[in-house]
Order: sequence, then C-alpha cells, then structure tokens
Amino acid sequence: MRSLFAAVLDRLVLDRPWLALLTVALVAGILALFVPRFQLDASADSLLLEQDQDLRYYREVVERYGSDDYLVITFTAKDDLFAPATFTELRSLRDALRDLPNVVEAISILDVPLIGGPGVTLTSLQKRIPTLEDEDADRARAREELRQSPIYSNLLMSTDGNTTGVFLRLQADPRLMDLIKARDDIREQKLERALTDAEVALERQQSDEIKWRSEALLDRQQADIAAVRAVIAAHGEHAEIHLGGVPMIVSDMIDYIRSDIVVFGSGILLFLVVLLTFIFHRPRWVVVALTCCAVSVLMMVGLLGLLEWRVTVVSSNFVALMLIFSLSLTVHLIQRYRELHAEHPEADQRWLLRTTLRDKASPCLYTGLTTMVGFGSLLISGIRPVIDFGWMMMMGMVAVIATAFVLFPAMLIFFSPGKSRDHGDSTQVVTGLFAALVRKQPLLTLLACVAVAAAGVTGVLRLEVENRFIDYFKSDTEIHQGMLVIDRKLGGTMPLDVVLDADPAFLARQVAASDANDEFDDEFTDEFTDDFSDDFTDEFTDEFTDETASGDEAAALRPDLGSTSYWYNSFRLEQLDEVHDYLDGLPATGKVLSLATTIEVLESLNQDESPGTFFLSVLYKRLPDEIKSTLVDPYMSPDGNQVRISTRVYESDTGLNRNELLREIRKHLVQEMGYAPERVHVTGMMVLYNNVLQSLYRSQILTLGAVFLAITLMFGVLFRSAKIALLAIIPSLLSVGFVLGSMGWLGIPLDIMTITIAAISVGIGVDDSIHYIHRYRQEMAAVGEPLAAMDRSHTSVGRAMMYTTVIIIAGFSILALSNFIPSILFGLLTGLAMFMALAANLTLLPLLLRWGKIT
Repeated sequence: MRSLFAAVLDRLVLDRPWLALLTVALVAGILALFVPRFQLDASADSLLLEQDQDLRYYREVVERYGSDDYLVITFTAKDDLFAPATFTELRSLRDALRDLPNVVEAISILDVPLIGGPGVTLTSLQKRIPTLEDEDADRARAREELRQSPIYSNLLMSTDGNTTGVFLRLQADPRLMDLIKARDDIREQKLERALTDAEVALERQQSDEIKWRSEALLDRQQADIAAVRAVIAAHGEHAEIHLGGVPMIVSDMIDYIRSDIVVFGSGILLFLVVLLTFIFHRPRWVVVALTCCAVSVLMMVGLLGLLEWRVTVVSSNFVALMLIFSLSLTVHLIQRYRELHAEHPEADQRWLLRTTLRDKASPCLYTGLTTMVGFGSLLISGIRPVIDFGWMMMMGMVAVIATAFVLFPAMLIFFSPGKSRDHGDSTQVVTGLFAALVRKQPLLTLLACVAVAAAGVTGVLRLEVENRFIDYFKSDTEIHQGMLVIDRKLGGTMPLDVVLDADPAFLARQVAASDANDEFDDEFTDEFTDDFSDDFTDEFTDEFTDETASGDEAAALRPDLGSTSYWYNSFRLEQLDEVHDYLDGLPATGKVLSLATTIEVLESLNQDESPGTFFLSVLYKRLPDEIKSTLVDPYMSPDGNQVRISTRVYESDTGLNRNELLREIRKHLVQEMGYAPERVHVTGMMVLYNNVLQSLYRSQILTLGAVFLAITLMFGVLFRSAKIALLAIIPSLLSVGFVLGSMGWLGIPLDIMTITIAAISVGIGVDDSIHYIHRYRQEMAAVGEPLAAMDRSHTSVGRAMMYTTVIIIAGFSILALSNFIPSILFGLLTGLAMFMALAANLTLLPLLLRWGKIT
C-alpha cells in the first residue's frame, strides 16, 4: 500500500508539482465562489428530531391553539410603573414596537381587558371592553387587578407591581406550515408503502420550498429582532428594559457563533502562526502548515455553501475541528521530514519528500478513516443537524488528507532542503520525562492510569443529560439578564403544554347520538342537568333566549356547548382545576394558564360564585369575540372536547431535570388522577428539546461501544494483529472516559452542544495511538528492545504529538474569552481531550506494548 501510494504521489505530485498546485487552486477557487452562501442556522426546527411524533403533535397544537413563540420585552420601572412619565414611556414603547412592519401583535397591560372592576357585566362587555387606555380608567384599581388576576399576575405584571412585559408575535409564514404538514403526510405514507413517482417528485419539491422558506423566515426574524432592539435602545429613560423569548435565543446564538468564528478564529490563527514559528523556526513550515489548514477549510466551507448546508449550533465548531486534524496531520509530516533530514543531511529534496510520504501514508490514512468512523456515529442520531455534522466531518477529513498529501510535497519540492535545524527542544525534555516514568515506575504509572479510569467511570455515572439555554450565556449578557427577569418576574421562559382529550367512551356515544339524531345518552346528560337549576338574573336569560345565531356562526358558537361538550361544564371544569393546581404547585413551573383560570376570572360576572353549566353556556355565547379569542380559544377546542393547559417552566432553575419533570407529570396524571394514558399529551418546545437530548444520549453515549468495536476492527486490519488492536484502543477509552468523567465531576451536563465531545475525544485519541504504534513497531524492527524503541518513539513521533497538543491547547485557550459558554467549554474540553490523549499514549500505551511483547 505504501509503495503504491508513494508511486501515485511521485507521478501526480512530485513529477508535476505545478499541475498539482494548479488543480488544488482551481478546485479551491471554484468552491471559494460559494463561500458567501455559507450560513448559520440556530432555529428551533434545526434542533428537532426529524421523525418525532411529538413534533407533529406539537405543530397540530400550534395550529389549533396558536403559537407560544413570543418575543418578550421586560419593562421594570426605575420609580413607579404607574407614574405618568413611566406610563407614557411604556405606551411609546408599545406603539413603536407595534409600528414595526412584521409585528403582528403587541400585547401589554395597556391592551388587555379589565373585567374585574365594579359594574362590569356581560351586557357592558358587549358594548365596550374596558382597558387601561380608557380615559376614565381607574389606574389604582387596574393595578391591583393586574397584580392579583389569575391570568395577568406573574405574566403581564409582576407580583410587586413594578415589572411588566410587552409580548410581540412576529409575522409567520402560513405557507411554510402547510408545506411541512403536507410533506410529513407523504413521509408517513412512505413508511407504509412505496411512493409513486409523482409523490416522490412532490416531496422533493416541497422539501426544497420548505428549505428556502425556512431560511427566508429565519433571516427576516433576525432583521426583525434587530429592529426591536433599535426601538428598545431609543427608550429606557424611566425603566430598565430587556429582551427575551425563544426567537431571541435563536437570533443571539447565531450572532455569538458568527462572532466567535470571525473574532476568535482570527485569534486562533494568530496563535498558530506564533506557536508554529516558535517551534519550527523556519517560515516554510509555518506557511506549509497554515496553507494546508486554510485550503482544506476553504474548500469545505465552499462545499457547504454549494450544497446549501447551513451550519447549526451543533456543527458550528467544525472549522475548529478541521484545523485540529489538518494541523495534526501536517505536523506529523513536517516532523518526519525533519527527522529524515537530520539523519540524512545530504539527501535531496525529492528523496526526503518521497520517504516522508511513504512512511506516513499508512498511519495518516488510517487516522483519517478511524476519525471518520468516530464522527460517522453521529449519522444514527436521527437529528438532522447532528447527521449533517457527521457528514461534514467525514467529508472534511477527506479534504484534510487530500490537501495535506498534495500541498505538502508540491510546495516543498520547489525548495532545497537547506541545513538541518532539528536539534531538539523543550518538547524532547517533556517526552523524555514521560519515557522515564514508564521506564522507572511502570507499576506506579499503571496504578495512576487505573485511578484515572476509576475517576472517569464514577464521573460518567454523575453525568446529567440536560439543556438550559440560559447557561449558554454569561451572566452579564443582555440575553441572560432578560431570561432571568422573565423567570423571576413574568412566569418563566420555556413553554410546556398539557393537552387533555375527552374520554373515548364519551366521544363514541356522542357520535352514536349524532348518527341517531338524538339527545346525548342519559348517563351523561343527567350529570349536567343538576347544574341547570342555578339562579340567573333576567338579564342573562333574556339575552340567551332572544339572540340567535345563524349558519356557520351558530355551528361554531353552539349555545348548548355546556350540555354537548365533554369539558365545558361545571363538573369537568372541577377536574380540570385539579390538574391546573397540580401543575401550578410544581417547583419548576411558573405561570399556568387554562380554562380554569378563565372561569375563575369570569366569576365576577356571576356575583363571584362558581358558575354552573347553564351559565357557562350563556357565557360562551355572549362573550365578545375579542375576549373569547384571548381567554377561551387558546385553552379549549371549538367543540369543547379537548383542553390545553399552558405552562411556563423556569429556565434558570438549577435543579431542573427536564426528563424527570416530564416523566413525573405523565405519571401523576395517569396513576394519581386516573386519566387514561392516551388522553394525556405533554407537548411544547421543552418536550421537543428533551427528546433531542435523550436521542443524542442514546445515539452517542450508549453507542460508544459500537464505535470502539468498529475502530478496534480497523486497528486489527491496520496492524494485522488482534492483540495490538485490543491494546491500541485502551488509551482512547481512558481518554474519552476521563473527559466525560470530568464533565460529570464538574457538573457540566451533556447537552446539544457538549455531547459531541465524545466523538471528538475518540478522533483525537485514536490519531495519537495509530501514529505512536506505527513508529514503535518501526523502532522495534530496528533495535529489537522495547525500552529503546519506546525512547526513540518518544523523541520522534512523541514530539510531533507534543507539538500538536501544545499548539491546539494554547490556540484554543483564547475561546475562554468568549461570551458564548458552549464555545468556552468546547475550547476547554478539546484541550483536555488533547492532553489526555497525549498522556495516555505516551505512558499507558508503551507500557501495554512492552508487556504485550509487541514487535
């Protein structure tokens, strides 16, 4: 293989270097044209499971009850919220936001109906709905209603009465939702039967349109959020204003990632230049190493632009990873060249390059293949951005290997070897210390590795699978502060819905009664008729009997909803109230809204008495559409056979365990409250993100064994020895275990951003093992004595490993200055993985090779 590879490079590169360089330049130049199309995507949809049934149900709930995807502007008065100047500024802010072109709705305390005041009746509500904007509004009474209202308190108004919020709903794309639903229908059919050619073409067409519409919507929302920020910046004289909400999280994540790529990418590049110059002293090595890195990254970025693959928060570090693997490969080539030059100072350039490529062909190719296997494990996650990340890194490794083995010889062939300058440096001292430790204290070395392994295992057992977006941002950033205010003052950040269906038996009897054109079964109607004896004022009964609805309106309003629906009656509302109170009592939940909240507010229209079923029927018919759309429609289906309980979860709760919370809610509703499992649906963005996390955990952590098995088999093919393959995988196991264990001990959870560190650790650890074992066996063939082979390996390939580790750790340490916590963790965890891979392969691996009598 090596001789064939060398012959190919001889003929295609060393004999025709100009042609090789021009070919690379042409390919890179063409792909560079597509770099401007390279884009980031941190939208919620980019982090969801493709075939998640909960996602489909969530979209149905949004379609039926409306979206909970609001921007929230918190407004905390510096003095008194209801002081004239502060009130005027709040109105000015609301009006300015409402005037923005893509703002569909701006809800504030100025706009919501105030129905708790004296003299408010159904009749008065039909004539005029009182709000704070009314000239005769009693602000003191309104303030108390907003503070104490079951609906507005801790949502639009903090309990201390000094913080309020403006809720913005941005323009959506209805066509996009219709397309997604139509495409999902076709995909479900594909699971049951083969699609026709027309259906395949339609699905492809729909997917293409969904893609560009999603991109357009994301870009528009970013522009809208920038416009909202501009409005906020023009206010704030009398209040402290923050921006929050799920759309802002998406926008800010994109901004932080883009900033880190540009700012810290430049900083890392500068670090690499300085460190490469310090280590290798000659400009040619700096130029060659950076050219290989830059060209491979440029080609990959251009390819992503050509394929219109958006980089998400999951794959945002792919550029940094390509730098790591490209630099590692190039440094190994450089170091081997320098060794050969030091051993053969009179050799010509062609021989040095040919020999370098021949010696490093097998280890470099296999490091690339094993790294691709590690990242290939991402393909089974079922999450589109994670799958794309796996493909990106696999294609990226091809680009890294191709550019290094073409550019390295093609560029250097034009230079003379010059005078050898490889006279050793401080890295030789460090690798020598590792060698001395293995030589003099083998048992102590083994015990230290066992201790590290034990610490790693116990740490892994402490790992949590969790995702708190607030932890992605430093405490002094606007988004962190805004999310804290929303959690502490306005009822929580993360939406969670509980949807309860009617009893299937009730629905079956309802259908049977409808088919027979008859009344409801006596068993059900008897349950409700007792409530009809409630004493109502003539005003209500007259209104109920006099007004009639016609056509579609009559069908929609259904004045007898109390007797024909499952939930809209006093008996079932009491049961709903129990569920509401349970959810409201959970430590992790903030504001809880449901039909029970609405009825509690509307009790004032029934002399503060609990309404009976007949009153509810009257109420449903007589309520103005504006109030109904706000207080009823978001929480009950039009037929009254399904209810939705809207809950907000505290994103800042450090003790929150999403998976456990969701499991506990389902368990309580089914086992304690007696609801059949098929009637209970827990949905919302929190559920979808939790599904992603659990899927990632299963696909990445629980399948690590399969990944290591595949790599072990590849080791067996490479080294043609099962014993070597088993020994070679142990340092990588130690490295991965220690990195994951450290996360457990430090309380760093596995989330959407950090869970890929397992694949990264595998790639880094396996690379070092392959390079070391390959050189060790060469030295054993030369000297025949394990300790001597170890010493020679440490001072040769060990130095290349040391160079790469020092350069990467030092370069990526600059990420600690980022405001985006995932970038900081990526830099630190990558550095830890690099160090552990180096330490394990320079201590434990030579020990295992020696005791295993590997030659």
